[in-house]
Amino acid sequence: MREALREAGLTGADGRWAGQDAQLWLLGDYVDRGPDGIGVVDDIRRLTGEARATGGEVGALLGNHEVQLLAAHRFGHAPVAGWGRPGGFRELWARYGGQAGDLRRLTPEHLAWITALPAMALVDGHLLMHSDTTRYLEFGRSVEAVNAAVAEALRGTDVDDWWEFVRRISGRGTFRADGGEDEAAVMLGVLGGEVIAHGHSTLIQHFGVAAGDVREAVRYAGGRVVAVDGGVFEGGRLLLTRLR
Repeated sequence: MREALREAGLTGADGRWAGQDAQLWLLGDYVDRGPDGIGVVDDIRRLTGEARATGGEVGALLGNHEVQLLAAHRFGHAPVAGWGRPGGFRELWARYGGQAGDLRRLTPEHLAWITALPAMALVDGHLLMHSDTTRYLEFGRSVEAVNAAVAEALRGTDVDDWWEFVRRISGRGTFRADGGEDEAAVMLGVLGGEVIAHGHSTLIQHFGVAAGDVREAVRYAGGRVVAVDGGVFEGGRLLLTRLR
């Protein structure tokens, strides 16, 4: 991440914000599968303040891996009816790349930051969200309503309610399926914006781009949707995509 930001001119050689009044939005999944997820979180938190001081903006959305990390922290190995395995959320989190170091290094400040992340944002005509799914509409019919409902779910204490929450926030593939362009139009019609930008579904596994060929985001569904997850953990790269 540091290399990608430096190459884009958003940070300097010292890693500090150098983007002046630029807007940078990160679409979730800061933890799991990598060597230092907490370090990523710490960098984002620091850059948010540095960008604000120069008239810029760094925004971050909630990804499903942050939700799974919170669930592993909060519920541990407590049984989850929907998961049907004895290890509960801790086992689910580990299965999908959870790193023991991230869980061990979580502080109250990290937990507060993650639970305050919005699920989506509408920025200059772009509907930004983590997962490529219309299941966000089950939370509400406006960006504000979705974010409020997700915030409420993150405060919940029932383990089975969290299981359903994880399932909703982890949906994928809606806009690649038959009728995906229509689904994108419905989503944009309800929540606003002209183009959806999402992460979650990697270009390598879900769009068939070879790892060595990951260079830019993929626009699909009649140009209404942009996929930006370059599949770093699959040998791809972290993509910074200029949306305007």
